[in-house]
Amino acid sequence: MPKKIITHRSAIHGNGVFAAAAITKGERLIEYKGLRRSHDDVDAGDSGDIESGHTFLFTLNDDWVIDANFEGNAARWINHSCAPNCEAVLVENEEDPKRSKVYIEAIRDISAGEELTYNYGITLAERQTPRLKKIWACLCGAPTCTGTMLQPKR
Repeated sequence: MPKKIITHRSAIHGNGVFAAAAITKGERLIEYKGLRRSHDDVDAGDSGDIESGHTFLFTLNDDWVIDANFEGNAARWINHSCAPNCEAVLVENEEDPKRSKVYIEAIRDISAGEELTYNYGITLAERQTPRLKKIWACLCGAPTCTGTMLQPKR
């Protein structure tokens, strides 16, 4: 089976993940891997904070986070977009929530050479001030770009 994704520099931000071959809608591309850590452990560490505008953290549930700063793979390089071609799919492990997994799947057909993106869905407990929106600026370039990776509060 040919390798479907490759990593290299991105026009959106830093590194990115790209289709090395055509990808079909619904195709599962990669698992988001990293060390499972508690929210308290992550909050006490230096793996990313509200002021950095950068994170390799993926929330699994109220207790656990996948921290791709440790034991992470290429999935951590998939950039955010306001008009994504992929989505993150949580596969919950009911017996042991710490062992739940996240996969990145195509939500439409993707051409070879196209950058893979998904909406990070970042929500903050803090009020979304203009300063925070600037820290979490979106550079996806989509016609529907909101200018920030932060999602409206529900």
